[in-house]
Amino acid sequence: MDVPSRGLFTGNRGILHTSDKVMGAALWKHRAWICCTLNWQNRRRDVMSGRNWTELFFLDEAVAMAAGHRPCAYCRRSHYNAFLDAWGENLKAPQMDAVLHNARAVHGARRLQTHKAEARDLPDGTFIKTDRAYLLSNGAAFPYAPTGYGAAKPRPTGLVCVLTAPPMIAVLRGGYTPHLHPSAG
Repeated sequence: MDVPSRGLFTGNRGILHTSDKVMGAALWKHRAWICCTLNWQNRRRDVMSGRNWTELFFLDEAVAMAAGHRPCAYCRRSHYNAFLDAWGENLKAPQMDAVLHNARAVHGARRLQTHKAEARDLPDGTFIKTDRAYLLSNGAAFPYAPTGYGAAKPRPTGLVCVLTAPPMIAVLRGGYTPHLHPSAG
């Protein structure tokens, strides 16, 4: 059974759960944080089954990018290629993953980095946080919820807290268009 709150994509950061299907203390086990399709060759598996990886779920690709995940080169090859083109350098996946990891993880802490930027300078697909998390798209800010975006609000002005890491913002500026949930308008 599909659960709408699982969103449109799944992600992988390694095995993050214990044998009794409880999330462990680790936020990642490797640097290849990828964003995968939910429906790959009609395969099905129970969440947190086995010890291969822990399924993470993302409303859409903008959420996955804000969480630090790039497109999977296996199940989303055309998106991976477009992402690589927008990156602007001819890098292999492990090289991109190293750059992304340095920009997303706070060394020695259980959290991701944020930074400040002028809202007007941020490309569509960027996530910011003011009173809550918002997706910037089409000149507006859409409030995020796990089940979809709320009604468009005016795009903030001035300095804002940015959740999307600088290398991901560069990819967005380079022309990569993330797949958005239909509720984003």
